[in-house]
Amino acid sequence: MQVATSSGKYSVKHYPDNIQSWKKEGNYFYFYTSATILEIRVISDKIVRFRYAADGQFQRDFSYAISEKLEESPENFDIREWQESFEIFTTAIRVYIARENLRITITDIDGKIINQDETGFHWQYYLQKGGKIVYCTKLIQEGEAFYGLGDKPTDLNLRGKRVENFGTDAYGYARDTDPLYRNIPFYYGLHNGIGYGIFFDNTFRTLFDFGSEREDASSFWARGGEMNYYFIYGPELIKVAESYARITGTAELPPLWALGYHQCRWSYFPDTRIREIAQEFRSRGIPCDALYLDIDYMDGFRCFTWSKEGFPDPKKLLKDLSDDGFKTVVIIDPGIKVDPDYPVYQELVQKGYACKRADGALMEGDVWPGKCAFPILPIRKCVNGGPACSRT
Repeated sequence: MQVATSSGKYSVKHYPDNIQSWKKEGNYFYFYTSATILEIRVISDKIVRFRYAADGQFQRDFSYAISEKLEESPENFDIREWQESFEIFTTAIRVYIARENLRITITDIDGKIINQDETGFHWQYYLQKGGKIVYCTKLIQEGEAFYGLGDKPTDLNLRGKRVENFGTDAYGYARDTDPLYRNIPFYYGLHNGIGYGIFFDNTFRTLFDFGSEREDASSFWARGGEMNYYFIYGPELIKVAESYARITGTAELPPLWALGYHQCRWSYFPDTRIREIAQEFRSRGIPCDALYLDIDYMDGFRCFTWSKEGFPDPKKLLKDLSDDGFKTVVIIDPGIKVDPDYPVYQELVQKGYACKRADGALMEGDVWPGKCAFPILPIRKCVNGGPACSRT
């Protein structure tokens, strides 16, 4: 298959051919075609990782996302050979690998399909930026719904949607704006009372199509890196969530106030407004544990400063709010305004804390105050005093 590019050239899509050999090493299974290698790792009876080496060479097996505490705990697993496929089975699922093209079919122990490849794994050269674009395309089951992927201001069910995961500061966003701030390459699938999850462990720009291009097929792909994903069987969605937390790790237990209601918006100014908000919560008997201050509390959007006009006495403001039972959270941006009269910028440059380009010039970009530099080391600097001035 050939795909047209913006330059008018064509990039050929590559697909695995017949399995030529295979081997088992503990709870790892390897299947070799003429060019592609499929590695299947049985992590538990309900969690299986699929990893593909497109041209026969695996990249370094590294992940920012996987918990160091993740342990392999399959109770009972093995492999069977059939005329048209291999079958890896556990006490909960069966994974079938087609001999002809590495396509995957996963069923429960009663043979009900949970998840099934359509074209399955394939890839093409990324002509614009080098490397490979890696794809996985699956069949959509009858009545299947899809959920997840982080910040997506659209329908809860993603069926029929195509979305992108790429962290973007899309302030003032509206319905169907995509991508946004928080991107989690994990989604739930649910059909016929059967729930599962897929975690695509790839840090490159990724896209997910849940029947937008073709009604009967879903796909996920990345413009670089490996096709490396974890399949999680429920069948209950809460069990899928628990297993996902097992893979990526759980958060430390937060302080009790962090679990309460937090009032946050862009933006409260001046200090009398935030005091008014606090008073209204208390007078109306509405529980609230934290109030947020966005960029307008700063002096000209400069980090570690307070607006003398709008917040003339930040220490008293925060103490008063604390005495009334509120924690106050203030925004700190990573951009430090390029301003030779700004002490934080002076320290950033003089002490070599700023990110630089390969040619030695400062790495600069536009943030709220305008042209900004970006710190690479923790800095201690405070202007105008106040609790917002702390180590970053």
